[in-house]
Amino acid sequence: MKIFHCDHCEHLVFFENTQCVSCGHLLAFLPDLSEIGSLEDAGDNRWRSPLPAAKDRSYRLCDNYRNANVCNWAVASDDPNPLCISCRLTRITPDPSRPGHQEAWYRLEQAKRRLVYTAMSLRLPLKSKFDDAERGLAFEFVADPPNPDDPPALTGHANGVISINVAEADDAERERRRMALHEPYRTLLGHFRHESGHYYWDRLVSGTDRIDRFRETFGDERQDYAQALQAHYANGPAPDWQQRFVTAYASAHPWEDWAETWAHYLHMTDTLETAAACGVSLRPRRADEPSMKKVPASAGTPESPFDRLIDSWYPLTYMLNSLNRGMGLADAYPFVLPAPAVQKLRVVHEITAAGDPERT
Repeated sequence: MKIFHCDHCEHLVFFENTQCVSCGHLLAFLPDLSEIGSLEDAGDNRWRSPLPAAKDRSYRLCDNYRNANVCNWAVASDDPNPLCISCRLTRITPDPSRPGHQEAWYRLEQAKRRLVYTAMSLRLPLKSKFDDAERGLAFEFVADPPNPDDPPALTGHANGVISINVAEADDAERERRRMALHEPYRTLLGHFRHESGHYYWDRLVSGTDRIDRFRETFGDERQDYAQALQAHYANGPAPDWQQRFVTAYASAHPWEDWAETWAHYLHMTDTLETAAACGVSLRPRRADEPSMKKVPASAGTPESPFDRLIDSWYPLTYMLNSLNRGMGLADAYPFVLPAPAVQKLRVVHEITAAGDPERT
């Protein structure tokens, strides 16, 4: 994630901001420029940005920005769709009349926009199901039924549809589930990244000449998926998972190994981009501690070498965990990457860099 500044007064603003706290200007994320822009009223529900790259362009606010307060993105004024490119991916939204659902919808869209931003940065295919019914992407934010005897809503992916249980937007409930499942890490954004891994496996790997490399690295996905998950929950992860996988759950099935590794790769690229934008560098006093030169602006993008990315990642996580411990918090990065997991991350990096097979 880049660091943004108000183009009117240069004050620091964040990805989620709708107003500059310094000069009061309305703000919106402009997807065509991947920038936060201040906006000036151009009349007829149109807005203009003083950004030089936005010259001769005008925008509308996403309907979910204007009417629901769950978005801060803009739409090109000549785009007939009332929703921004992120919100139009969502086809089932929480019922705002149910307690807590309006706040949950905001948090869900907030996490989803970060995923969409990363997908745009990595030039991944991002068509909605409305535009491409067969291969497009859709999100459904589903809630558990009022009757506790009915089956709960599930978080998962099927045929390009990513479902997220609305309860995952509640910090206390998500922490309860994390503890019950003995997970070291569980975040709303992590769910989006993991489930997007299943979608992008279908888009980037399945039915392509990349499948052989996938099977060599992750295993044969043709083994029974339901049976593998049942065995994982009944017997626990593979005994040697720490020597081969990025997480315990990754050992359940090659599809889950890919999705967990994919999510991890997105964690890395986004965090490293933020570190680069902040000008982070580490120069410890001891030579045997992790060090990191200032991360180049291209780190974490498909164009940067994977070795540079991973070499920057280790010292950054050392710093993050040390800072968290100083605040009395759990490690921000509660993972250890064995060599086989690093090789899997390399494969994800190279497949991502190669892009959509339909466009190569």
